[in-house]
Amino acid sequence: MAEALIRMKDVYKSYGRGENKVNVLKGVSISVDAGEFVAILGPSGSGKTTLMNLIGLIDSMDSGHYFLDELDIQKQTEKSYASIRNEKIGFVFQKFNLISKYTALYNVALPLLLRGESFKNAREKAAKTLARVGLEDRINHRPNQLSGGQQQRVAIARALVGDCPLILADEPTGALDQKTGAEVLSFFQELNNEGKTIVMITHDENIAAKANRMIRVEDGLIYEK
Repeated sequence: MAEALIRMKDVYKSYGRGENKVNVLKGVSISVDAGEFVAILGPSGSGKTTLMNLIGLIDSMDSGHYFLDELDIQKQTEKSYASIRNEKIGFVFQKFNLISKYTALYNVALPLLLRGESFKNAREKAAKTLARVGLEDRINHRPNQLSGGQQQRVAIARALVGDCPLILADEPTGALDQKTGAEVLSFFQELNNEGKTIVMITHDENIAAKANRMIRVEDGLIYEK
């Protein structure tokens, strides 16, 4: 039986104070096993982005319990979140979030350099990972020299290079045309078939259907589907 990579129980999150307080997540509990491909689906304002930010340690919860790869997040300081993210989570964003002045190779190597790996090792691993996503002939190109689909593949390579247990994808096809988006989703399915755990955030039911399990977020509450 697979172990839970993500375990959240009774998680609450609000923004603002007093009359301006907005309760965004209202006692959310979810579990994602290692090796799953899960879609978190919900419209704008449903709480799905807040949930993603908590899973990705971009934000902190008001109360509740969160274990990531058996690490009790409640017992960690917010200062430690960056290093935990670097070790545990590979991010793929809608708008790629590549650094424009750096080549594809350096963008992918960066998470390893931040861990303290040598430039030589980081370069070698980055080059191998870019070849894995079909971009071995684009390693010295900067983001503005790449198509949207190629930029997203660089972002996927950056998520993969550190061999993190979780890939967290935020609307990964949102900035792509339909054909390129379908190719990216197929690649996620291929990675999942190889054992990677993927949590994908989306507002699109058709895209969510590509995952193996769907978690619906509505008005700050969870509905399994």
